[in-house]
Amino acid sequence: MTDANPHGGTVDSSVCYRHPNRPSFVLCQRCGRTICGECQTPAAVGFHCPECIRESRANAPRVKSRVRVAMSPTSGVPVVTYSIMALCVVIWLAEIFIGDAVTAYLLYYPPLTVAEPWRMLTAAFVHSTSSPFHLLFNMYALWLFGRILEQLLGRWRFLALYFISGFGGSVAVLLLAPISAVVGASGAVFGLFGAFFIIQRRLGARSMQLVVVIGINLVIGFVIPGISWQGHVGGLIAGSLVGLVYTSTRRSSQKNKQVLGLVGVVALLLAATIVGWVLLAARFGL
Repeated sequence: MTDANPHGGTVDSSVCYRHPNRPSFVLCQRCGRTICGECQTPAAVGFHCPECIRESRANAPRVKSRVRVAMSPTSGVPVVTYSIMALCVVIWLAEIFIGDAVTAYLLYYPPLTVAEPWRMLTAAFVHSTSSPFHLLFNMYALWLFGRILEQLLGRWRFLALYFISGFGGSVAVLLLAPISAVVGASGAVFGLFGAFFIIQRRLGARSMQLVVVIGINLVIGFVIPGISWQGHVGGLIAGSLVGLVYTSTRRSSQKNKQVLGLVGVVALLLAATIVGWVLLAARFGL
């Protein structure tokens, strides 16, 4: 897809206008061109591209000052991804050294949905201490896909994707396994899988390898005991819905529609939560 370039010519809206080999979902707030992490300069609202930054500096009033303000593009470091990984590791260590109280406070157990709703989100940061592979697998998957998606979407969109996907995983557990206690970032990670698949298809990239990866991991959840396949499926669906919202509202003029789309996904999950709780309460007399 190409758009008119305000500086002349046309530009492919799916990739950075300065680095054609780098797909991105972040647009310059001034000219609307797509920019990658290296070309983004934080502004009061959103990001600006290098050319718009140069133009604003050239047109700015010349004022003598002894204070020098440095402005440079972001380094492109996936801060949100690394922060989530660090938080998961810290909580896992706390579980080991402090004890089961940490796990008991943060895990998701559907009968506690109304009394302690935060568990539907905090479960995505807690992992089993019986084997380090639970944490290692999820962190490796987050490291692989999180860095790419954070660069494509921007930090806040990526953070919204992670939390909504984790929420979707908990909702599926409430609906399909209402007496199971679950922990782990798997639901959120499967949400990243789903969003990445949708984005790949939107950008015209091949996605068969990703389909195979998703399929294998789904099968593992069904075959190996003790794995919440319900959380995997719920996260995958929620992440795919968020991916559809993002790919359908990429232009800067569609920002409000994008927010409404995300609100719609969350509202859908909240409605499913209410239905799940009513069924659970009726079944067990809560």
